[in-house]
Amino acid sequence: MLTFRVEKLVPGGYGLGRTERGVVLVKGALPGELVRGEPKRKKGALFLEAPEILEPHPARYPEPLPPSADLPLVYEAQLPLKEALVRDALERVAKLEAPLAPIRPSPRPLAYRTAAQYARHPLGGLAYRLPESHELYRLEKDPLLAEPLAWAFDVLKLWPLPVEEVALRGSLLEGKVLLGLVGGVPEALKRPAKALVQEGFAGVVWAEPSPKGRFRGRVTPLAGERTLLEAFGPLKATVSVESFSQVNPLAAGALLEEARTLVFGGRRALELYAGSGLFSLLLSPRYEEVVAVEISKEAVRRGEMDRKRLGAENVRFLRMDARKAEALGAFDLVVVDPPRAGLSPEVRAYLLRARPREILYVSCDPATWARDVGALVQGGYRLAFARPYDFFPFTHHVEVLSLLRL
Repeated sequence: MLTFRVEKLVPGGYGLGRTERGVVLVKGALPGELVRGEPKRKKGALFLEAPEILEPHPARYPEPLPPSADLPLVYEAQLPLKEALVRDALERVAKLEAPLAPIRPSPRPLAYRTAAQYARHPLGGLAYRLPESHELYRLEKDPLLAEPLAWAFDVLKLWPLPVEEVALRGSLLEGKVLLGLVGGVPEALKRPAKALVQEGFAGVVWAEPSPKGRFRGRVTPLAGERTLLEAFGPLKATVSVESFSQVNPLAAGALLEEARTLVFGGRRALELYAGSGLFSLLLSPRYEEVVAVEISKEAVRRGEMDRKRLGAENVRFLRMDARKAEALGAFDLVVVDPPRAGLSPEVRAYLLRARPREILYVSCDPATWARDVGALVQGGYRLAFARPYDFFPFTHHVEVLSLLRL
C-alpha cells in the first residue's frame, strides 16, 4: 500500500502523485488530497483506480454525482484547474508561451446536459457503464441532466424496456426530448415506442448495436419526430438522437458568438469535421462561398435542412472524409473542430500546403490541440487567440477556441 499526496490534475481525469515506485495516476483524486491504495500497472503506467481519500480537498463537492463526474469540486474551484490544463498543454506540448484568455464558465454548472446515454440495469432502472469494464453503476438521478432529460430519466427508470441501452437528446429551446433504444427487436418495440410518445417523448428511434459504436449500425424510426430545434447562441439548428451535437448548447452558443468576432471574412471559407455545419451557417454572411465537409450522412442531412431553413444559399455541404481536403483547393479561412484525436496527418499537411490566411481551431482535447498548434506555428502561423471554454462542468474535459493567422 502507498500513501501519498496528489500534486496536480492531468488529462484523462487523473490526479498525479509521485511515490517511491514512480509516478501514480489516481482516478478521481484532486490536487492536494492525501490518498492511500495499491497501484496497478496498466499500459506501462501505475494507476490507482479506487483510492482511499485520507485528507479530502477542502472544496470537494458534497453532493452525490454520477461516476462520469470525475472532477468533484465546487464549481468555482474547477475553473482554475481546467485553465491550467490548457496552459500546461501550450507550454509543455506546443512549446509556446502565448497569452491565454481567461476560461469562460458554463452558464449552468448543473442541469446543463441535453444528451446522455445509459445502460439498462438487469434489476431495473438506468445505469452508468464504467469505463473499460462491464460493471454497471445504478443511478437514481443524474444532476447534470437538463430539465427535459431529467423528466425522461425518471420516466424510463420505471419502464422495463427489453433493450441494452437508451440514448436521450433534448432541446432547451423546445423543452422536448428524443429517445434512442439500442438493442432488442425493433418490431417488438413499436408498440412501446408509440406509448412513450403518448407519455411525452417527442420521438423514438431504434438502433442496432454495433462494435463500431452507438448508432453506427442500422437506425429505424419507431414513432414521432426525428429531429428537434435547438438554440446555439445566434443560431437555431436541428439536433437528433443519433448524431453528434454539442451537449451544452448554452456554452456552445457563447463560443459561437465569440468565434464570429474573431475572423476577418473574405471570399472562401471551409469547415472540416463540420457535423451539421454550425460554423458554416454562422459565418456564411461573412464569405462569398462556404464549404462544409462531413462524413456522417445523418449530420449532412440535418445541415442541409438548416441551410434551407436559414436561406444560406452560399453554403455547400460535401459528404466526404476531411483527410481528402486537398482536392478542394485554397480558402481564406479553414475551420476545424476535430474529434479528440485532433487533426489527422493529412489535414495538418493540407493546412500547411494550402496556407489559409486564418485557421479557426476548436478542440475538445488540449493535448492534441497543442500538438497541432505547435506544428502549425512551426509551419508559419502564429497563435493569435486562445480561450478555454467549460462545456462539461464536474468533469476534466475542457474545450478550446483558438485562431491562428499566417
